[in-house]
Formats: sequence, C-alpha cells, structure tokens
Amino acid sequence: MSGGRTRGRHRVACRRRPGTCGDPVWDGVVALRHIRERPSGATRVLQSSTTERLRSATAARIGPFRHLPALFRLAWATSRALTLASIGLRLARAAIPALMLYLAKLVVDTVVAGRADALASAADWLAHPHLRQVGLLIGAELALALASDLLGRATTLVDGVLAEMTGNATTLRLMAHAATLDLAQFEDPAVQDGLERARRQVAWRANPMGQLLGQLQDALTALSLAVAVVAFLPWAVLLLVLALIPAFLNELHFNRQGYRLAYQRSPDRREGDYMRQLGAGAETAKEIKLFGLSGYLAERFRVLADRALRENTRLARRRAIAGGLFASLGTLAYYLAYGVIALRTATGTLTLGDLTFLTGAFLRLRGLVEGLLLGLSQLSGQAQYLDDLFGFLALAPRLPVPAQPAPFPTPIRDGFVFEAVGYRYPGAERWAVRDLSLTIRAGEVLALVGENGSGKTTIVKLLARLYDPTEGRILLDGRDLRDYDPDVLRTRIGVIFQDFVRFDLTAGENIAVGRIAARAEAERIEDAAGRALADAVVARLPAGYDQRLGRRFEDGVDLSGGEWQKLAIARAYMRESEVLVLDEPTAALDARAEAEVFARLRALARGRTALLISHRFSSVRRADRIVVLGNGRVLEAGSHEELVARGGRYAELFELQAAAYR
Repeated sequence: MSGGRTRGRHRVACRRRPGTCGDPVWDGVVALRHIRERPSGATRVLQSSTTERLRSATAARIGPFRHLPALFRLAWATSRALTLASIGLRLARAAIPALMLYLAKLVVDTVVAGRADALASAADWLAHPHLRQVGLLIGAELALALASDLLGRATTLVDGVLAEMTGNATTLRLMAHAATLDLAQFEDPAVQDGLERARRQVAWRANPMGQLLGQLQDALTALSLAVAVVAFLPWAVLLLVLALIPAFLNELHFNRQGYRLAYQRSPDRREGDYMRQLGAGAETAKEIKLFGLSGYLAERFRVLADRALRENTRLARRRAIAGGLFASLGTLAYYLAYGVIALRTATGTLTLGDLTFLTGAFLRLRGLVEGLLLGLSQLSGQAQYLDDLFGFLALAPRLPVPAQPAPFPTPIRDGFVFEAVGYRYPGAERWAVRDLSLTIRAGEVLALVGENGSGKTTIVKLLARLYDPTEGRILLDGRDLRDYDPDVLRTRIGVIFQDFVRFDLTAGENIAVGRIAARAEAERIEDAAGRALADAVVARLPAGYDQRLGRRFEDGVDLSGGEWQKLAIARAYMRESEVLVLDEPTAALDARAEAEVFARLRALARGRTALLISHRFSSVRRADRIVVLGNGRVLEAGSHEELVARGGRYAELFELQAAAYR
C-alpha cells in the first residue's frame, strides 16, 4: 500500500515539475523524500533501491567523460606540438593572478608604511626608498599584466588552430568510419539520427579539450588563491564552495535535460532540414513551383520550428529562474566574507594591503570557483554530445567480414548461383525476394525483367553484397559469397543504378568515379566517354572535362537527364570490371541513342559477365538469356524467341509494349 502511495506522490511530483520525470537524480530525491514515512524494513529496501538509483545517476553524469581521453589522444595525434603548447601556456598563466594580487597588497602596504613629502625632482623620487620600492612593485605588476595578455593571445591562437585541426581530423575519421558501415545501416532511421548528431558535434564541439585545459588552468589559479585566502580566513573558502554547489548541481540537471531534449528532437530536426532543403533547393525548385508547394513546405517547417522553440524556451525559462536563485547564494557568501574582512581591517587585525589582497582574491576566487563548477557542468554537457560522436564511431558494420577471405577468382569460371535466396528489408512485412533460385553464368549477358517491386534491384544489391540474404545463400564459383572480402568483391563488380548519383564535380571527375584511382589518366577518361557517347556531351561544355556540373556551385552547368545518364554509363567503361551490372542504363535516352549505347554495351560485356535490368524489351531481347521475375521469384527464363513462343508472362509484357508502337 505504502509503495503505491509513494509511486502516486512521485507521479504528482513529476506533474508539478515537468521534464524531471525519468531523470535519475530527481527520481532519487523524490524517493528519499518519502523514506521517513515508511516502516523500517521497507525503508532498508527503499534505501538500497535509492542507492542503486543514485549510483546509476552518477554513472549517467560521469559516463560521457570517458570519451575525453579519446579526444585528447585525437588532439595529441593531430599535433603534439600544439597540444603541449596549449598546456604549457595555460600552466604559465595559472599563477599570474595570485602574484598580481599579492603585488597589489605589497604596493598598498608600502604606501601606507611610509608617506613621502613633496619631492622636487625625479632624482629625489628615485632616491626615496619607499617610492622606489613602490615603483618596482608596480613595474613587476605591469610586467605580469603584459605577460598575461601575451600568453592569453598565444593561447587563443594555439587553441584555435588546434581546434580546427582536430575538427578536420575528426571529420576525416567520421567519413572513413561511415564508409565501413553497411547499406542497410544507412537505410536505418536510427542510424541516420545518430549520424546527424555526430556530424553536428564535429561541426561545433570538435575540441572541448580546449575547455578542459581551460578548466585545469582555472583550477590551478583557484588553488593558488585559495591557499592564500586560507592563511587568513580558512572558513571563507569552504563557505564559498558550499554556497556554489547547488548552482553546480542545478546546471548538471539542466544540461542533462537539454541533451535529452536535443536527442529526442533528432528526427524532427532532420525533417526540418529536409523541408528547408526541399523549399530552397535548386534540385527541387522546378516541381516546387509547378505544384505550388512552397507554402505547404514552409508551414510544415514552421510547425516543427515552433514546437522546438516552445520546448527550448520552456527549458531555458526554468533554467534561468533556478540558476538565478542558486547564483544568489554565491553572492551572499561573498558579501558575508567581505564584511568580515572589512571589520577585521577596521579593528587592525588586517592591514589595508591585506584588505586589498583578500577582497580581490576572494572576488576572483568566487568567480573562478563558480566558473569551475558551471564549466564542469557544461563540460559534462559537451561530453554527452561527444557520446553521440564516439558512439557513432563505435558502431560496427553488421555484415561479417571473413578473417581469412578466399581469393577472388580471376577470371570467374562458373558464375553466380542463388540458392533458395530470400531477403526482407528491416521492418518490412513483405519479402523483397523469396525462395529465389537463379544462375548467372560466367561470360553471359543476362537480362532481368519484371514489374516494379518484383525484386530486380534487390538482386543487384545482394550480388554486390550490399546486403546478405535473410535466407539461403549466394555462391560464386562454388563458394559462399560471404567467404570473399566484400571490398574486393565490389572492386570486381561495376554497378550503374537507375538512381545514379549526379556529382557536383567536374565532367572528368564524374566519369573517373568509376575507378577513382585512375582519375589522373586523361586518355582513359576520354576513351570511356567516347565509348558511352558522352564525348559529344563534354564537347559542348565551356571548360570541357574541367567543367563543374550541377547547380550547387556558381560555376556549375546542369545537364539533361539523358546527358547525365551517358556520363554514368561512361563510369562503367571506366571501371573495366569483370562483372557488369546495369540497372535501367538507357531509361533517359531516346530510341536512337539507346540502340547505339546498347550495341556498345554488348561490346563492353564481351568476355565479361553482364547483368542488365530494363523495362525496354528492345534492349533486353538482345541478351543471351532473359529471366522474368514476379513477387520475388523466377517465373520463367530463356531467350527472347523462346519466351515469346512460350506465351507466358514475358510474351504478355512484350505484346503490351509492342502494341504501343503500332
């Protein structure tokens, strides 16, 4: 019964303080609040449960800091010299504030100890012992001030360069790791959210190590000031720390709430970015105008942005109110100590120099301790975002890679065999292919035909091992495809998808991506363009092969769909792989260009294994063998003449298409 009452009170407390439910620290506080109301046996049980909760809360707060050593190692690997310089400069600056305050104390005490009468000349000033000592002390303080300024500017310079270099290194690492992940992972929305958060952290959180070193510098400065203050007022430092701890815990709590809100809003943020891209992108402008979609997209973006604004404002308001209340405790502690110091100076216990030193040191110490506590909470927030970055970097590919891969057959002798292969996309109820048995013989040109959704493109992705079968297996020359290194396999397969990428690079680079290692071989690029009929496209460009394509950049030139497709086909010629896969290679070409391109593709495929996917029977009829797919299975197979004579599904589809030309 009492457990039910406690849970009920907890729910009430959650409603009164929205945003705290689920926070382990707040849950522990609520539970502790009701311990006194429970019998002793139940109290022990609850205390044990609460202890576990608080341990979990502590782990949640400290856990993200585990990535700071990894970040330090990344900065160290990026530039040891700059990392050491940043540490050295901060260590040099750490002791200067205490020394300057102490020199100020000596100046005041020296002035008070010996007043000088009016002096006639500069020589008299220099000869007066007290004034000469004051001048030397002020000169020393000036030297420290200048040194502090120079060290500060040098630190800013070093930290800025190191931050940019570390950010670049982290970006390269992120790109390299993303390349190791599987296609299925990129198609997973949760992985996309993680990648989005990781990219954002690289953009503006790449070097919290600078903040960590700043915290170390402030801690050393605070320690030097604290030692001096403790010599006069031991209780003052303890009072200040105790007064600022609530503000520190408050910042920790709201940092966690802010991170949780940002984490939950990742899908909305991606959708908002997508709406902005659709509404203001060159690629979509044509259809946005034709269909009058700008208002609709703007409204969807406004709804997402307003929701984010309301939630962020609500959290910021609560944070500002609580932070202001807790910060006042530090102010009260300072003025209490200030009053005691002033009274002790008035009674002669302390000198005016001591008053100057202690009030300045205590004021500076208050700012440093407050900054350290709040900075630590902010660093905790930074570390939580680093958890996204390093969490993504720790994401392992799902497709297994053999420890000792089998050597890839060169040349391929038998070909590929699909044995009862089935594949279902994650989260989908329908199988893309099921119980599929198919042979692709070495050296033949095989065409796949079928209606949309029959599994043609899925077969291509399985062949290139972008996916692994859910059921069955695929053999290459009698060995399971999973026995080969997937990277080696993909270098031996040239695939041009229907939705090929239109790179906003130069025309030459758009062709060279077929074998990017050969991008400097101009003759090879030109030969590939010629065989794909893309040379005439390039000849019309102002800068030829050096012309940037697309509309993303100011000097870009856009192409028609057919022109882009010729460049994509040129990539296949550029690759010169043993297995050639063309998914709708001539969809954007006119009939004459299609006939000529396919004739050249036949020449390209000679001596190679080729897989052709097309809805145009004028193209597929020239294949050595045609396989008709339906509902992820093979319906029939044979040559064009055999399938037409059989009068099955292929003959039906062929007749429907031929009728359109009569």
